[in-house]
Amino acid sequence: MMTVKVGIIGCGSIANHRHLPEYAANQDVEIVAVCDVVKERAEAAQAIYGGKIFTDYNELLALDEVEAVSVCTPNYLHAPVSVAALKAGKHVLCEKPMATSLQEAEEMIEAAEKSGKTLMIGHNQRFVPAHQKAREIIANGELGKVYSFRTAFGHPGPEAWSVDGKNSWFFKKDEAFIGAMGDLGVHKTDLIRYILGEEIAEVGAFVETSAKEFASVDDTAVCVLKTDSGIIGTLAASWSYTAKEDNSTIIYGEKGILRLEDDPQYSLVAQYTNGSIVRYEMGAIQTNENQSNSHVVDHFIEAVESGDAPLITGEEGKRSLAVILAALESNEKKTIEKVKTGVHA
Repeated sequence: MMTVKVGIIGCGSIANHRHLPEYAANQDVEIVAVCDVVKERAEAAQAIYGGKIFTDYNELLALDEVEAVSVCTPNYLHAPVSVAALKAGKHVLCEKPMATSLQEAEEMIEAAEKSGKTLMIGHNQRFVPAHQKAREIIANGELGKVYSFRTAFGHPGPEAWSVDGKNSWFFKKDEAFIGAMGDLGVHKTDLIRYILGEEIAEVGAFVETSAKEFASVDDTAVCVLKTDSGIIGTLAASWSYTAKEDNSTIIYGEKGILRLEDDPQYSLVAQYTNGSIVRYEMGAIQTNENQSNSHVVDHFIEAVESGDAPLITGEEGKRSLAVILAALESNEKKTIEKVKTGVHA
């Protein structure tokens, strides 16, 4: 097998929790460079994982030996760093949300097409076994017509695990652009699109800052979503769930109900109208406290090696981002917003 030489841009929490250890565990990968504007962070990563140290990502991208990069920067840098990397001929795994606007997302997609390199967005919820099984159950008609859903992602907030605590970029509008809705909500817009196998057409949303008085971004959002076929449901994203994380999704269908990550023991419980209940023990969902392998890095490396399109392409990332942008617009205008599929759509 070939060895893919990888550079990490941004050595904060997500790099240390997920990207660096998962690259290190992959036999087809060599970490050859690490970069962070705070040199000590790059040095700390290098001490464990090796590679050359950089504080300027352009210098890392100038290294011929780097074939692929993970973009683990604050949100506002996702697009510019990814575009620069693709133009430099590197494959890119970018953290979510992929960008702060549809235009930025389209620039990333265009850069990937022109370079012929892989662009993947790190939406890890598609790799959760319970989520994949639910998609399969719905696709094969076991649930019949899907009527409704509710999905939530909430925890006490990034200050508990971000390297900068309350001073983290997560809470600064000019660096994060969006708060809980972009950090957590975009995971769930991507998940609902994936599980149901259809697009979100319209959004109504309330977006507030209710728990983090030090933040200039939202910390709690509740949205009503309507799909192309008319399935309606709710999405809640919050940094104000103080006691316990909620990462659950429930799908209500004609022939039954699917409860995902809603039971402490069973990651998927299927309750059917005929009275039968099927409980799937498929391994707990990944959290910052429960780390093993999110499968994002492994899938990215497979796509790089095979040349096949990854599960979450730039286009997929853009469509999940578009739902979030529509939610922000809905909250601002106090109207139901149609989800735009592109800058001019």
